[in-house]
Amino acid sequence: MQFHAKPTSIVLFLLPAMFMSISCSALRGVGEAITNLSRCSFKVESVSNFSLAGISLGNKSSYSIADGLTLAASFARNEFPASFTLNVAAVNPNDGTGGTPSSAATLTRFAWTLLIDNTETIRGDIAEPFTIPGTGQQSIIPLTMSLDLFQFFRNRGYESIVNLALALGGVNRTTSSITLRARPTIDTRFGPINYPEEITIVDREFRSR
Repeated sequence: MQFHAKPTSIVLFLLPAMFMSISCSALRGVGEAITNLSRCSFKVESVSNFSLAGISLGNKSSYSIADGLTLAASFARNEFPASFTLNVAAVNPNDGTGGTPSSAATLTRFAWTLLIDNTETIRGDIAEPFTIPGTGQQSIIPLTMSLDLFQFFRNRGYESIVNLALALGGVNRTTSSITLRARPTIDTRFGPINYPEEITIVDREFRSR
């Protein structure tokens, strides 16, 4: 007596194995995406286009009498509006070497918090997706910052706030007092994946965590 399996029975028998194979493949893909994401690193590169109370500080190491009058009037109104571009350098090492495929990393979110002199100030995100090519070369993410320095540093006094602004955005500008905490989200073929943890980004070195 011969036994003939019905086609439906064969399909039902094979489905679990097929599902496990697809699931394992998907999990490996997600794992690779997370690993590739964690390999991208970031650094505070520079500050540009800094203005304080409408005065451009890009070419200044000190301020003139006219500038001083404008700044003093702003301070008397309990406001010191500042705006600048914070340039964040990003490196995607997935360049095809070391046994991994070359792949670009597209940031769909880059939720950040700005710290100046270890004081937490404003928060924001990128306005549109940003692609970091898989070349191992540095790309610059320009972040537009706008905040009232008086709100966060009023206890320091007039001269101290102006000197802070000149140090950040003047002719001899430095980024040593700037820290950025950020949590990237990268687009993958499996959907958006959040960076596992927040990154503390400074100007001394590239960091991925």
